[in-house]
Amino acid sequence: MTRSGLVSAGIPKPIVACMAGRMVDRLSILQLRRLAGLGKADRSRDLEQFLYRVRSLRDPQIIAVTGSSAALCASGMVR
Repeated sequence: MTRSGLVSAGIPKPIVACMAGRMVDRLSILQLRRLAGLGKADRSRDLEQFLYRVRSLRDPQIIAVTGSSAALCASGMVR
C-alpha cells in the first residue's frame, strides 16, 4: 500500500508520509497488495477504524508493522 492507498483509506496526509516509507521497507509486495485492497473497499473514518480493518487481514506482520508505524507517526516520534 503506497501513499495514495493510505490516503484513499482515510489516513491523514501528514501521517501517511511517515507511514508509507516504514511499511514499504518492512512488508512484502504481497502484503502491501493485501493492504491496498482495504483502501479500495471503503474509506475509513479515522486511523483507529483503519487499524481495525487491518486486523481483519489476520496477518501478524501486517498488523504489527501497520500498528507500530501508525503509533510512531501519529505521535510524532518518527517522521
